[in-house]
Amino acid sequence: MATTSPSRRPAAELVKDAAYSALIALALAAPIIGLQTVTARGGLGLNARWDDVFLIVLAVFAGRLLLNFTIWRHQGARPIGQKWFQRAGGRPFARHGHTLSKIIGPLALAVALLLPALPFSDRYVMDLSIMVLTYIMLGWGLNIVVGLAGLLDLGYVAFYAIGAYSFALLATHFDLGFWICLPLAGILAAFWGVILGFPVLRLRGDYLAIVTLAFGEIIRVVLLNWYEFTGGPNGILGIPDPTLFGLEFARRGDNTFHEFFGLSYSSMHKIIFLYYIILCLALITNFVTLRLRRLPVGRAWEALREDEIACRSLGINTTNTKLTAFAIGAMFGGFAGSFFATRQGFISPESFTFIESALILAIVVLGGLGSQVGVVIAAIVMMGGFEYFREFEQYRMLIFGLAMVFIMVWRPRGLISTRSPSVILKERKAIGADLVGQGHG
Repeated sequence: MATTSPSRRPAAELVKDAAYSALIALALAAPIIGLQTVTARGGLGLNARWDDVFLIVLAVFAGRLLLNFTIWRHQGARPIGQKWFQRAGGRPFARHGHTLSKIIGPLALAVALLLPALPFSDRYVMDLSIMVLTYIMLGWGLNIVVGLAGLLDLGYVAFYAIGAYSFALLATHFDLGFWICLPLAGILAAFWGVILGFPVLRLRGDYLAIVTLAFGEIIRVVLLNWYEFTGGPNGILGIPDPTLFGLEFARRGDNTFHEFFGLSYSSMHKIIFLYYIILCLALITNFVTLRLRRLPVGRAWEALREDEIACRSLGINTTNTKLTAFAIGAMFGGFAGSFFATRQGFISPESFTFIESALILAIVVLGGLGSQVGVVIAAIVMMGGFEYFREFEQYRMLIFGLAMVFIMVWRPRGLISTRSPSVILKERKAIGADLVGQGHG
């Protein structure tokens, strides 16, 4: 059977489209980047940076033109990267991805366990690893709500803040240790997740996103203005460090880690201990999530994500399904918040803004909704990229935005966009043929 080739867009139209994109970039970059306010004698002055604007406009024009002539010129053609989804006559790539994850998973776990002993693991590398693991744990927690249950949550940082402030208040006012406050912070965050879940039971889509965004801002404003309870903008100081069976990671004291083991004091002892704590918390989050996906509640989340009406028609209680997704996701956010509080030793409302929620959501979306491995890759790339471009402070967010646009064009459904079903029918049984063979036909 003869097939017709897809239609081509004229070259002049592609160049015109790239020119329009360059004009839009010029309109945005001229006031934001081209004119910089600087402190001058007698007030503020303007510093013109038109060379930077020219480079940005040129990059937008060239990038748009390249995309037009390579990816978008063939109307109706396969999206780039689609060939990776198919192998051996159209079979899904999920099997190969599952096999690949079996190899990469243990290897990544071994590297994570041995990271403090590697030659290049200095204080900077360990601090960066702790931050990346914290966002991996947050991404896995939000992945339950967004990736598995399909509920768009823009206020996930609220549970992060609740866990941090719960731990800080319990530890400073009641003199409780980290290992006692950690589960309490998770329980309190889960409780607030249920509270958020009730008002949004009948909401979906954009309305759900607006309500969750408002919830996150309400929590931040309460923390900022309830000065007598939360310390207001001054935050909470003197949050205690975690201990190892009562041994403190301090230079002096009665029960110190280095004196008990006969070692010389080093600040790296505490950093390595914190690293293994957040690694264990992240692994627990991953293990619980994977186990829940195979349980009826996990399959109910996936059914809710695909079609809520069909989910109800199957007799699934959507109210309990949504509440469990919010509660469990919030619990892991509370765990991460309590660790953040003990690692920093100080918390304030400025650490829990909407930017944090957007960053965690970006990790989940770019990694691939419902993908555990994708969240890890996205967190490493995004958080490591932030640190790598720290020298370019003025353009760091611009480069970050361009990278996100590129990933969304290259992989519209995220880096790991395949979804492995929780239940797979390994064998197809021809029931009708069996009945006929037995003489019941």
